[in-house]
Amino acid sequence: MRGLFLTLLATALSLLVVDLVFPGVDLPSFPVALAAAIAICFVNAIVKPVLTVLSFPLTVLSLGGFLLVLNGICFWLASTFVPGFQVSGPLAFLFGPILLSVVNTFLNQYLMQPQLVDGGPS
Repeated sequence: MRGLFLTLLATALSLLVVDLVFPGVDLPSFPVALAAAIAICFVNAIVKPVLTVLSFPLTVLSLGGFLLVLNGICFWLASTFVPGFQVSGPLAFLFGPILLSVVNTFLNQYLMQPQLVDGGPS
């Protein structure tokens, strides 16, 4: 349960970073970013696998490049479920999910590190 909460927290913070970098991504507050993080998790868990299977021929023909478009579609689709979260423009559509992934990976590595306990061997 703690891991899920930290993952959602990292995703929400990553979305706020994406909001700062790309003008096409609009998040007015942290609670909206948290709701958007939940929406992104659901879209990536339920919709993305179906779209990946359906778009497999395009992915093969584009040598995997269509996966960037697929990530953008999922990012935009999550924004349709959360009031206040908007994705507009081609830069936000294509590069927003990339930056989200990079920042999210960094934050998850930082938040998921085991804590050192005092009194142990140094």
